[in-house]
Amino acid sequence: GDAEQTAHAVHKAIAAAMARSKREIPQYYVSSTFDMTAMSVWLSTENARRAAPDRILSAVPIIKACALALRKVPELNGHFTDGRFAAGTTVKMGIGIALRGGGLIAPAIDGADAMTLTEIMQRLSDLVARVRGGRLRSSELTDATVTLSNLGDQSADVVLPVIYPPQVAIIGAGQISERPWVVNGAIM
Repeated sequence: GDAEQTAHAVHKAIAAAMARSKREIPQYYVSSTFDMTAMSVWLSTENARRAAPDRILSAVPIIKACALALRKVPELNGHFTDGRFAAGTTVKMGIGIALRGGGLIAPAIDGADAMTLTEIMQRLSDLVARVRGGRLRSSELTDATVTLSNLGDQSADVVLPVIYPPQVAIIGAGQISERPWVVNGAIM
């Protein structure tokens, strides 16, 4: 039916954009590891105070941190079209969301850098529900100035996604996991 045709068209468009990305955009990868202990402890404490429907996913502070970083580095927040870079007027954080039939789509949260974590969580929940229900607005699919691809808590340690044109950068976030960490010369 209509939903299947729409899903097929979306998958086809995503595949074409990814092929174009690898063909036309110079790709290089930078990877960093961060100690997420303080964030994880804070999030556990915060979520213990909240009712189940109001709890915050671990992806939300990551979305907020990425959006704040993009505000500080505007050279990565925008689109490259017609041979020139146009900086975004706001941080429009694309969030990779898995489609039920396979594939990934990245609708935008506009102004994530200025939102609270609760606001980001509400917006993310709304986007996920509308992606899975096939009710996104086309502007939400094309407006992102940069995308975060976060495969969730049960995924890979490192995610190296492909830039979605006309964006100039993409951020991959692997799972948060416990491991030894050196602090002031001592293993913690």
